[in-house]
Amino acid sequence: MTLLVLDSPELIAKAAVASGFNAAGETIESSRPYPMKFHYGFNKHVLDSADKAVVRQHAAYLRQHPAICVRVNGHSDNFGEEDYNCFLSRLRTNAVVKLLVKEGIAESRLLVASWGSDRPLATPDDRAANRRVELEYLTREMATAL
Repeated sequence: MTLLVLDSPELIAKAAVASGFNAAGETIESSRPYPMKFHYGFNKHVLDSADKAVVRQHAAYLRQHPAICVRVNGHSDNFGEEDYNCFLSRLRTNAVVKLLVKEGIAESRLLVASWGSDRPLATPDDRAANRRVELEYLTREMATAL
């Protein structure tokens, strides 16, 4: 059996269209909360109170829009061993996911991806910008395709 993993947004979009996905019929409202990125201090994985408030706003939005799923992408900087960076990015995603579940969002609507330091937002030297969790809104069809 061959397994194809698509991590390129362009390839994912092409695969979705090829499978019959109609983007015109699916809209994700523009009133969703911001920010979509939450940054962490060095070696930290706990959200501060302001970030928790924003995650709760995302949960309220998701409760109002049951057709939307979220992929929670965890990242770390490139300082230290990559195994630990992957572990730390998982801790960061888990903190966000636990809060969303606590706020009433079904786990089936949440996808989790922990990238370690593989996908920097900025240059690898800008470590503070790379220590983050990003929320990515998806339709159910797109989440199923992933």
